[in-house]
Amino acid sequence: MKIDVTNLKFDDKGLIPAIVQDVYSDEVLMLAYMNGESLAKTVETGYTWFWSRSRQELWNKGATSGHLQKVASISYDCDGDALLVKVDQTGAACHTGHRSCFFNPLWNEGEGRNLPVPEPDNESIYGVLAELYRVILYKREHGGEKSYTKYLFMKGQDKILKKVGEESAETIIASKNNSRQEVIYEMSDLWYHCMVLLAYHGITPAELLHELSGRRSKENNSKY
Repeated sequence: MKIDVTNLKFDDKGLIPAIVQDVYSDEVLMLAYMNGESLAKTVETGYTWFWSRSRQELWNKGATSGHLQKVASISYDCDGDALLVKVDQTGAACHTGHRSCFFNPLWNEGEGRNLPVPEPDNESIYGVLAELYRVILYKREHGGEKSYTKYLFMKGQDKILKKVGEESAETIIASKNNSRQEVIYEMSDLWYHCMVLLAYHGITPAELLHELSGRRSKENNSKY
């Protein structure tokens, strides 16, 4: 498949920056560079290829680690000097093992102050929720006849809300039973259905965490 690159502005080294974004969660995963050849191979194979400025060679992202990036779409900005590549990411995008290369906190919104915002590791609650959210979005679009997630979206908002209510009640009962294991089990069901509800409204887990972080950063934690 040939593509028209006449509107793209490669730099004097024949390169153009490519921002890689998760197609399901919209999380920015990495920044790399493409030249004409790597862009063509990306389109041809359906997986990301980049130009390594340090090694001066083409590289297929994930070919060694198995953390491949299946391309969903490629677009360019208003000036034609940057690409946005949306991908279905397998595993971690960063060579450090983080899902995203952008894991070093520099500044966080909150009255103009620098705040310590530790990045959760891959086993953190955010990593689990982000992965669950990706699965929910995938199942919504590609789930088969036996997919419960697909079934919920097909039934619509009322069904999803009913399940959130049911799981809330079951969590309350588990708590009243003073059963730690029951609370864990029922709360897990509740969280899953809440994540489905978020996906229904197009809200990502990151948006909730941002809201919680904003409340935490308020002076004297007044929101709490």
